Amino acid sequence: MAARRISSLLTRSLSVSSSSVSTLFSSLGKNSGRNGIGKRFSTAAALEDLIVPPVQIAYTQNLIDGKFVDAASGKTFPTYDPRTGDVIANVAEGDAEDIDRAVAAARKAFDEGPWPKMTPYERSRIMLRFADLVEKHSEELAALETWNNGKPHEQAAKSELPMFIRLFHYYAGWADKIHGLTVPADGPHHVQILHEPIGVAGQIIPWNFPLLMFAWKVGPALACGNTIVLKTAEQTPLTALYVAKLFHEAGLPPGVLNVVSGYGPTAGAALASHMDVDKIVLELAAKSNLKPVTLELGGKSPFIICEDADVDKAVELAHFALFFNQGQCCCAGSRTFVHERVYDEFIEKAKARALKRVVGDPFRKGVEQGPQIDTEQFEKVLRYIRAGIESNATLECGGDRLGTKGYFVQPTVFSNVMDDMLIAKDEIFGPVQSILKFKDIDEVIRRANNTRYGLAAGVFTKSVETANTLTRALRAGTVWVNCFDVFDAAIPFGGYKMSGIGREKGIYSLHNYLQVKAVVTPLKNPAWL
Repeated sequence: MAARRISSLLTRSLSVSSSSVSTLFSSLGKNSGRNGIGKRFSTAAALEDLIVPPVQIAYTQNLIDGKFVDAASGKTFPTYDPRTGDVIANVAEGDAEDIDRAVAAARKAFDEGPWPKMTPYERSRIMLRFADLVEKHSEELAALETWNNGKPHEQAAKSELPMFIRLFHYYAGWADKIHGLTVPADGPHHVQILHEPIGVAGQIIPWNFPLLMFAWKVGPALACGNTIVLKTAEQTPLTALYVAKLFHEAGLPPGVLNVVSGYGPTAGAALASHMDVDKIVLELAAKSNLKPVTLELGGKSPFIICEDADVDKAVELAHFALFFNQGQCCCAGSRTFVHERVYDEFIEKAKARALKRVVGDPFRKGVEQGPQIDTEQFEKVLRYIRAGIESNATLECGGDRLGTKGYFVQPTVFSNVMDDMLIAKDEIFGPVQSILKFKDIDEVIRRANNTRYGLAAGVFTKSVETANTLTRALRAGTVWVNCFDVFDAAIPFGGYKMSGIGREKGIYSLHNYLQVKAVVTPLKNPAWL
């Protein structure tokens, strides 16, 4: 799975917390649970009249050197509304020639332009002005994010836009605090360590959190004084183009931030292998100029419910950990390990919670789950559900699509899942909860770590001793204790093993965009060394 991400030049990422909603709408769809009798889902119904998004499509061209321009080929590609599969707009389809133009603009802006020579304080002020403009236009951006991505509008408006603004405030604060060191030498030499911008950064953002991933990558790169060529995910290009326009309104010089929309094998590959890009993605980077790499890839995160857990609270948190953002989270708690003493109670309550999940038009208030991103992801999720059934896991609820239009999937829960089943090993990236039974701490540590991934993990327990044991034993970049999907601008995020290279957010993300230079000069007759 990780290799597939690299080859397609798409990386995925995570989320911010949002409260669960228990409002019930009219029911739609049946499923077989343990009792084999038709259970019904709470749903806003994928077949109902959909709300018209309260936003106009303003920007569909590529943004190169401060100007919106058509693709060099003149081609466009459609971007879709996942609620219906209908076309929202046709977007300029960038390819190698457009990437060449964008890289040339970024290179000129870095080598000759004002951005890296600007005082860090002035860079900070531009970033703060940008954050203010985003806040001013947050209603339009939240609507556009929901329309293009399918995530609940309440999630986009109340969680993700505030976090986006917070991230740029955070990185604006770092811009004038990046400095080196003076270090002692063993002889009469003055040694200073400089931290310098790395140059032109190529960035490829995923479709599951388009705005947040824009902030994760663009924020630290600009704070450090770099210039950028950013490729959007072809599924969700619209919000990146909108906020890039706002950045220029805030005073960003032309060529500092260039945005090209297009496909991975064309635009993405051209960006990754470009000889004038100083930082990018792994595989093709090695085939060009050995540019350094940061990757946040996939996950199959364990969520461990210990025997002392408050089952009701554990069910709700495990539900959120898996189903948030339609399950389209790299760090989703997609392997729910439950101690055998509370396993049966947990299963019944997890099934009941999934059956109450509100699925429907993400623009409607109270909807918890919208559609999957596109037909490819929708069909992939359904294939994994079939694989779970065929491997004799117990389908507690869900297991099919909702409605006949759009990419809505029933919230699905499997029990009696074994470690060697595909649904326990592969990253499904959808609303499918796999529940596994365990007996003791040593066993669950071994099983939780028995994966090629290591992005995140969750632990639910009342015992400090148990929590300390598990947090140190689990091989994952983030371990949440009695919480999940808590993301702060200062908290680093990234994974062990095949879940990535490097860290995003926090001070560690700055390291991705800085070169370290040692400057040594002789000292004659120094008063001290």
